[in-house]
Amino acid sequence: MSLPVADALRDSLAGLLDGLPPRQAGQAVERLIASYRGRTPTDAPILRDRADVVAYAAYRMPATFAAVRSALEEFAAAVPEWVPGAHVDVGGGTGAAVWAAGAVWPGTRPVTVLDWAEPALDLGREIAAAHPELRDVRWQRSRIGAALTVESTDLVTVSYVLNELTAPDRAALVDAAATAARAVVIVEPGTPDGYTRVIEARDRLVGAGFHIAAPCPHSAACPIVPGTDWCHFAARVSRSSLHRQVKGGSLAYEDEKFAYVAATRFPPAAPAASRVVRKPQIRKGQVLLDLCEAEPGTGPEAETGPALCRTTVTKRHGPLYKAARDTDWGDAWPPA
Repeated sequence: MSLPVADALRDSLAGLLDGLPPRQAGQAVERLIASYRGRTPTDAPILRDRADVVAYAAYRMPATFAAVRSALEEFAAAVPEWVPGAHVDVGGGTGAAVWAAGAVWPGTRPVTVLDWAEPALDLGREIAAAHPELRDVRWQRSRIGAALTVESTDLVTVSYVLNELTAPDRAALVDAAATAARAVVIVEPGTPDGYTRVIEARDRLVGAGFHIAAPCPHSAACPIVPGTDWCHFAARVSRSSLHRQVKGGSLAYEDEKFAYVAATRFPPAAPAASRVVRKPQIRKGQVLLDLCEAEPGTGPEAETGPALCRTTVTKRHGPLYKAARDTDWGDAWPPA
């Protein structure tokens, strides 16, 4: 019996740093962090050689995998009867989103990873060889930008890519994905800038006729006033030895903050009534939930259209109170 996807990925990554001096790996990671936080022209791939790619994979791939898997799980909950028949991962590098999709929808399917960094594709192919369901993935070098073409497919994922592109190239990428796919899932860092890029992509997808399946419980405009806040979530990631070496942290885990949007050509079968958009506050006898709602409350002061609100669940609510105590940031509410 093959290992679960997350375990297989961890084992595949475990031996990557053998033969790479820790100091060199640490320096590569620090340079990559600086590059990802800065502005990178679209004709200059960030991952230049195997040392860069190994450091990136060991340091970033677990976090990317966790964030994308979390986004895909929420998407799958909104479309429970749907399973992608084919998958294209744009700018996928070493293939974290491919592993994440395999964790959510087990089984084999035609999968293509497009990236402009040949060393990343080579290492992605090497890592994927350890998992039977990923051995036939096609790793294809492709310029990510205005010239991008995407073959017709069921699912397109774009994770941690938009921050590397100019605004025109971001728009072209989203349009190409929308033209090719039945479903598009985009994940970006959980920062104000990452959220802004996700909202821009969300608007383009809605304008192209897509329905938002997650995290928003609606396809209307985001109720967050620009510049006042941003919508993001968190995924728990186990820290590797390289994480601890570079960050000097003592905890065995960290939380990867991310923003995302999942959209489909078809209406979601089981959309969330609302989404928990902040960490729930558990107090004595009550739980405070900050929600994004598809339908506003009633009353003379009720807003029209989707709204942000805070609801209080107490012991008087019976089973709902227990459910609220078990509810996490990013979950749909109320539970099914």
